[in-house]
Amino acid sequence: MRVALCQINSSADPTANLDLVRAGVAQAAGARVVVFPEATMCRFGVPLGPVAEPLDGPWATAVREIADEAGVVVVAGMFTPSPDGRVANTLLVTGGGLHVGYDKIHLYDAFGFEESRTVAPGSKPVVVEVDGVTLGLATCYDVRFPELFRALADQGAAAVLVCASWGAGPGKREQWELLVRARALDCTSWVLACGQADPGEDFGGAPTGVGFSTVVSPLGAVVGQLGGEPGVLVADVDVPAVEEARRALPVLANRRL
Repeated sequence: MRVALCQINSSADPTANLDLVRAGVAQAAGARVVVFPEATMCRFGVPLGPVAEPLDGPWATAVREIADEAGVVVVAGMFTPSPDGRVANTLLVTGGGLHVGYDKIHLYDAFGFEESRTVAPGSKPVVVEVDGVTLGLATCYDVRFPELFRALADQGAAAVLVCASWGAGPGKREQWELLVRARALDCTSWVLACGQADPGEDFGGAPTGVGFSTVVSPLGAVVGQLGGEPGVLVADVDVPAVEEARRALPVLANRRL
């Protein structure tokens, strides 16, 4: 399965960000799944409540139309309303008959940022199936929690799509690269991690991206990576390589806890 990671800089305008989705899908010709970062709908650093919409709202519907017109599945970060007055940080998966969301489980209450103040956590891992390949979903801070990736592998995920708006700071890029590779080894699955590009400016300390979207094999090898600027990275998910990795390194089968 061919997957494209579209590393973009979202603005605070959801309508303008739909143009980024449309352009990214066009650049990803030949890919079956086209992945965009966390907060594709609207960047962090602005009030999220006013832009949040349900999965059947106009923004998600427009993304579905883009996906269906191109014959692809699109994965993109958006914000949906939460019953408690906050929003959910949702990954939309849409196109080809799919239209589902994953709500980020682990909220970024770290490095001086308090995501839980305005965002409600999700409660369950989510996988989707595209052309017979099971894909797990994770968002940004989730990448620090290996148990989620193992749970996705237990649900059959041959690859985990990680969408991020990774906060900048000393050592943060290095942590991103290390964590993405470690999670692939933890679950012996492909990890395809798509981040927001480096915006080159600060939006009040909000996590708005460092770039370096990365594709990692089930044995932890980096097989593709972008720099800090916007771009598209295309990779092929080799499902037999997952089966081979799990035979050679049966960490999932060898678990005792």
